[in-house]
Amino acid sequence: MKTLFDETCIGTMQLRNRLVRSATWEAMADETGLPTPRLIGVYQDLALGGTGLIISSATTITGDAARIPGMLAIPDDTCIPAYRELTRTVHDAGAPVVMQLVFPGRNGIFWTPGDPTCDDIQSIIKGFGDAALRAQQAGFNGVEIHAAHGYFLSQFMNARKNTRTDEYGGTVRNRIRFLREIMSDIRAKTGESFPILVKINCSDFEEDDGVWDACREACRQLAKQGISAIEVSGGIHGTPFPPEGLPYEESVFRDHATEIARITGVPVILVGMNRTPAVMTELLNTTDIGYFALSRPFLRQPGLANHWRENPDEPAECLSCDACRNQPDGNVCPFREFPEGET
Repeated sequence: MKTLFDETCIGTMQLRNRLVRSATWEAMADETGLPTPRLIGVYQDLALGGTGLIISSATTITGDAARIPGMLAIPDDTCIPAYRELTRTVHDAGAPVVMQLVFPGRNGIFWTPGDPTCDDIQSIIKGFGDAALRAQQAGFNGVEIHAAHGYFLSQFMNARKNTRTDEYGGTVRNRIRFLREIMSDIRAKTGESFPILVKINCSDFEEDDGVWDACREACRQLAKQGISAIEVSGGIHGTPFPPEGLPYEESVFRDHATEIARITGVPVILVGMNRTPAVMTELLNTTDIGYFALSRPFLRQPGLANHWRENPDEPAECLSCDACRNQPDGNVCPFREFPEGET
């Protein structure tokens, strides 16, 4: 019987359990997008708390990309030393860490698929590859391409949003071309053994969005290209979460993740309302899903992995109330109990 605390590998990364910290905006980077000591402390707590794999918050790849306050960025080589401190701290605490790479937009706006020229697209592809190389040089154990939640890459897969008539629009094959070319550029620059993950939407949950068809084909093709793992998510910012109409209260994208695992044979990470060890363990043993990612529960309980090792019958304390996003000093849970003397 498989358990949440099996030791496994994703590519060259050795994981002490199957629990993954999904990318979570902390709102703690400095004004240039570099990690602050406080933010590095967040990652240290997660590693010391037993998390099997930590995925950084979304990190913009270029200096002129739109950033929300406190968002990480890695636009040039001068950023590398600051991130080396982060990775060294996490490794010393016993966990691997992956940098999530994103291109949200430019000039303070979110581009839509029809806006950029083909030359712009080639520049963005190169930006992902260059940023991945910087992450590798900074000591990250891998990178994750963010192609979910309505961000720029995610929009290309949406048949309603992507109205292009060139090689990046129209058919499913064209709508996933951008993502595949980014994967190729990263692989060429980081080598064959460097882990590359992708976070991808199974659906935007909009009528006739065509995302599920694009998701399945993208995952098939990325598997052929050597993707190391696929994190299956869904929905877009500004809409209810979990999306309405799903038949589950926990592990809500389980059916989509099960299908992606079946058709690719690639390690699949399920994210989205993972709250109870018993539910995750059942999915682990009845499907090919191999890993489970959490976001808000780790804000309340950074030591949740260690806690679950000793208390497998207890659900996460997270209320899914989103109060963490409305705090004045960062994305923190107001209900978290700190040891005496800590804040």
